[in-house]
Amino acid sequence: MKQFGSLAAFTAGLYVLQTSLLPLIAYRGISPDLMLLLTVSFAFLRGARQGSLLGFLTGLMQDLSTGTFLGTNAFTHLLLGLVCGHFSDRVFKEQFFLPVLASLAATTANYFILALLMVLLGYRFNPVSNVQAMLLPMLIYQLAFAYPVHRLTYVLDKKLSEKEKH
Repeated sequence: MKQFGSLAAFTAGLYVLQTSLLPLIAYRGISPDLMLLLTVSFAFLRGARQGSLLGFLTGLMQDLSTGTFLGTNAFTHLLLGLVCGHFSDRVFKEQFFLPVLASLAATTANYFILALLMVLLGYRFNPVSNVQAMLLPMLIYQLAFAYPVHRLTYVLDKKLSEKEKH
């Protein structure tokens, strides 16, 4: 139970950081998505099952706080946690380069899945200008924050693994 409390406190801390401080450095309303970075890192470290569960919970937290369509972020984060978790047994846990690159791929996939959902819901937008205005700044932010989030998640996972053994 202590492991769950540590993970919940870490997730809540990142969420508070994402919703309170990071909007201060937002560029045209775009700020880093720490919940997505946490989901990707956790999925690489713990596997598809736990990664998708954490992805669902972090996405649900975002959906409940933003007031957008309920379930869109929960669905995309769950899906990306599942996909990244399938690669967890093929990745060295100490390697930090791959999760950072995977966070860029996950951010791009998250953007296009959400864009597809918006188109299916009947919203119209110019995809080329929207990619330039939204996706490129988001990728730069994600690249800047991917390593620190993954490093902190790795340290937390190591402590949780040690507690599970005892």
